[in-house]
Amino acid sequence: MNIRTRRHLAFTAIAAFTGFSCLLAGSPAAAQDYPTKPIKFLVGFTPGGSADLVSRFVAQKMSERLGQPVVVEQRMGATGIIAQDAVAKAAPDGYTMVLLTGGHPTSAAIKKTLPYHPVNDFGMISTIIEYPMAIGVRPDSPIKSFPDLLARAKAEPGKLSMSSAGTGSLHHLLGEWIKIESGTEMIHVPFKGAAPAYTELLGGRIDVFIETMTFLNVNFKNGQVRPLAVSSSHRLKDFPNVPTISETLPGVDPTSWLGLVVSPGTPPAIVSRLNRELRAVLAEPATAERFAALGGIPAPSTPDEMRTRVQREIDRWTRVVKLRNIERQD
Repeated sequence: MNIRTRRHLAFTAIAAFTGFSCLLAGSPAAAQDYPTKPIKFLVGFTPGGSADLVSRFVAQKMSERLGQPVVVEQRMGATGIIAQDAVAKAAPDGYTMVLLTGGHPTSAAIKKTLPYHPVNDFGMISTIIEYPMAIGVRPDSPIKSFPDLLARAKAEPGKLSMSSAGTGSLHHLLGEWIKIESGTEMIHVPFKGAAPAYTELLGGRIDVFIETMTFLNVNFKNGQVRPLAVSSSHRLKDFPNVPTISETLPGVDPTSWLGLVVSPGTPPAIVSRLNRELRAVLAEPATAERFAALGGIPAPSTPDEMRTRVQREIDRWTRVVKLRNIERQD
């Protein structure tokens, strides 16, 4: 055997070993060892908000179950898109994950382009928490009920004003969906978050407040805001006298949510492990108690169920954007 032949065989053996090692890294055997180092949990929203609070609670619980630190890392900007893009392009090894919110499908509907595919570029793990949207008015408002709101809006088109957390937000598109189904017109007033909209509501400068129950839970209980309706499919245990939107407008029952995803192409065994551990966390009584304080309930799902939900909501909000002729954003 000459030198050239020996070199060829050596290179072939190295290439074969390298290929085998790569296959082994993504194999069930390798996934069984997961995780062997800390996991980054990216959150694209400000500290102290509901997304941040839920993320830190879940990270702590997941750390205990996985035997490795799950480290929350704030990577803010572009309503979560920067953090999501980082995970969409990260190594598919399960060591970088990110929080998606109910605003993820609305971004897909309102944005002209995104740096990733909103469904295919994520490995879905599970939804985490679900909380309804709610509609409220000032305690001294002449609007006494949700049907009363729609009757007044129909009688005087364009007179009543309705807040949102920004153009293209879930709050905004819910308001637009209500207009579609009720045949009414109300003025959309966007704000940068719940706090400034709440201030304007109490000051009498806007008529109707749309927010998540995370914010309105306490305000309803202390009488600072009068509830008109919630967007859940059934009435809430803590507010049995508050009707659902769908009691007046059948089918209008969108809820906000948070969910966990990893990079696309992450081995199925790792996805399965994360789903299993997260669902175990969500089944704990302490989790239900913590989430109730935030106006929500645990919302475990399979990866396929989460994927189906995201796609369904993208389709729904895209329809609303088109029907209401809302200008898509760059």
